[in-house]
Amino acid sequence: MADTTLATLRSLNRWVAIVIGIGLLACVGFILLDIVLRQVGASFGGTDEVSGYVMAIATSWGMGYALLELGHVRIDILRGRAPARGRALFDLLSLLVLSATITLIAFRAWPVVERSLNNGSRANTPLETPLALVQLPWFGGWVWFAIVAWLTFICALVLVARGQFDKSEAAIGCFSEAETVQ
Repeated sequence: MADTTLATLRSLNRWVAIVIGIGLLACVGFILLDIVLRQVGASFGGTDEVSGYVMAIATSWGMGYALLELGHVRIDILRGRAPARGRALFDLLSLLVLSATITLIAFRAWPVVERSLNNGSRANTPLETPLALVQLPWFGGWVWFAIVAWLTFICALVLVARGQFDKSEAAIGCFSEAETVQ
């Protein structure tokens, strides 16, 4: 079950990464087109605002992908010296703290979205972007990251309980400094 859940999460997050990549490419195209238009005296305006929105959304949704690809930075001074069981416990503690922190961020992000929805808030910019249009997908990314983190934690806990430390390390471990250099 743990292996299947992790594989499903990886597959879903690959699709999320593809959609995010397409969004980032579209944003780049939009910015490049605006730069070309500026050369002939015209401009869309607001490319800096739109790119900021795209980056915020891409970041929140991309965090789950980074988690499953072991892309988050970890300081492993103690972990690297521990035996397999010790490394697994450090990994579980790290993921537990990350999951709790992300859950707190997601809970604290909702009032921001709710206020924008209730007030019909718009950006204080020339585009007057309805903030809920940006904040809802941003909030969704944090919720997705929290779900991915907790499901990954549960799967890793099951793997550690079964004594499958190498599978657990493959799911939630981190690369050693030597592996990073290679």
